[in-house]
Amino acid sequence: MITGSIVALVTPMQSDGAIDWSALRKLIDYHIAAGTAALCVVGTTGESATLTVPEHCEVIKFSVQQAGGRIPVIAGTGSNSTHEAIELTVAAAEVGADASLLVTPYYNRPTQDGLYKHFCAVAESVNLPIVLYNVPGRTAVDMSNETVLRLSEVGNIVALKDATGDVERGAQLIKQLPETFAVYSGDDPTALELIRHGAKGNVSVTANIAAKLMADLCRLALAQDYQAAKVIDDKLCALNEALFVEPNPIPIKWAMADLNMTPSGIRLPLTPLSGTHFSTLRAAMKQAEL
Repeated sequence: MITGSIVALVTPMQSDGAIDWSALRKLIDYHIAAGTAALCVVGTTGESATLTVPEHCEVIKFSVQQAGGRIPVIAGTGSNSTHEAIELTVAAAEVGADASLLVTPYYNRPTQDGLYKHFCAVAESVNLPIVLYNVPGRTAVDMSNETVLRLSEVGNIVALKDATGDVERGAQLIKQLPETFAVYSGDDPTALELIRHGAKGNVSVTANIAAKLMADLCRLALAQDYQAAKVIDDKLCALNEALFVEPNPIPIKWAMADLNMTPSGIRLPLTPLSGTHFSTLRAAMKQAEL
């Protein structure tokens, strides 16, 4: 079971939208040095929605090779097409990813039974640990606690990334799940509270620029040193909020470029961060001592 800070890694791009492989290599090494527990690649923050299938698979393969077993790689392989989700998940398994992250099928808004059958179909296609991903604010479909409990009985479905931000609901789910099934926060502002209630870590956007701070926060919280963790959480509070002044990953990509970590490229229909938000982001980064 992976525990700690799992970065929802950006896919660095040049100004023309081409993937910057050199920058991706440097980011992976940065996270390994900073104590990040695992890489989550080609998820929402990695702009999975605008990568071609070959690009998607290549980012996973590249990340696995660059990590070189030093850190686990969780590959985002979700789709609103069950067939495509299976194709991507099989490809991730073939190149050695450690796990798959499967988002609830977006846009077509399946029923709870449809969700259950979708995830079961993918799970049956591979011998790879699967992390469910519930983010109703982006997908327009909300996976119920009851459906998660049903899916927890499937052998290789081992975890959930809960990006609802509803700590009370998440806490209730954790109480009902088997101890072998991990719940991770997918919401930076509420991550500490969910870890208090039994979550095993945080799949973090903020960790892209504050890797060590988020790793330390999760480590302290998992050790039940909540007072020390709260000090870090307070330092990151403004940043956690500022990174969503526009849809993710617009703000985090701007912040990384501003810190000279990556180029500023982003793909349409997403556009670069509006200049009206520059001062907000910079103030939040300053508060976090970045």
